[in-house]
Amino acid sequence: MDLELRHLKTIRAIADAGSLTRAATALGLAQPALSAQLKRIERALGGELFERGREGVRTTALGDLVLERARVVLPAVCELQEEAVRFARDGAEGYRLGGTHGPLLGGLVDRIARTDPGAPVTTYTSWSEREIAGGVVAGRLDFALVGVCGESGPPEAGRLAWTEVARDPVYVMLAADHPLAPRAEIDLAELAAEAWTDVPGDGCFGDCFAAACVRAGFTPACVYETDTASCVHLVQVGRAVGLCRATFPVTPGLVTRPLAGAPLIWRHLLGWHPEGRAAGRAAAVLHHTRAAHEEALARSAGRTTTPAPREGTPR
Repeated sequence: MDLELRHLKTIRAIADAGSLTRAATALGLAQPALSAQLKRIERALGGELFERGREGVRTTALGDLVLERARVVLPAVCELQEEAVRFARDGAEGYRLGGTHGPLLGGLVDRIARTDPGAPVTTYTSWSEREIAGGVVAGRLDFALVGVCGESGPPEAGRLAWTEVARDPVYVMLAADHPLAPRAEIDLAELAAEAWTDVPGDGCFGDCFAAACVRAGFTPACVYETDTASCVHLVQVGRAVGLCRATFPVTPGLVTRPLAGAPLIWRHLLGWHPEGRAAGRAAAVLHHTRAAHEEALARSAGRTTTPAPREGTPR
């Protein structure tokens, strides 16, 4: 048996209580169970730790050695845990960014790296908006960059501060040789016979899409929910049409077109903890995120953009 922290806590509790009966009460254990546990600990350490007597127990020479070390190790481990929690919440300056999959997170990293090159930047991505928001609530992330459908509320709305970065109409992805590809915009009803593909998520977008289709007079016959690369492949080979954001980058073999009347809207949101370590930098991060959105829109439309200047360069 390997010695664990709980075993050191048991030894300390017995020594402090002076008897197995009182120690068992303090630990919330039955005395026979504590006695059996102590015997296992003593076997692991190679000898008796306590002498039993009518008046209770007292430490042996081996017990004195182990207890002395335990009184050093246990507070040190407790302090380590407290410091780790503080560091995760208020530690070294930097940017811990979480986001769902899309071009804005990469654009945000690029702008921060250019304007604040000495600051460490880490990223975490997930399909789950709730997971990303939960990371900010728990102090593992500083900022959450997620999207919601239409006027839907963001996750953890009562615990995080959320600001809208931008709102875009949802686009459709078509193979470059699709009959409707030359059109400037496409009516959703014209796609009634198509199979569809989209990335997963835990928001209400799937329900919003289904409702939009019903309003257009049809029910989607098939929806492939998969990763971005697979969505692109299915569209390129003509197996499906896809749903995407207006910021979707130019990709060979497919085109993106707005849906007539904008039946679906995607809102980009930035969230942070109002009492978190990075709350004071929220305004700057919001500015960078909005700029990253504008750059992504320009790239999607085939326009060139001017990157953010590096620190110390003329603006």
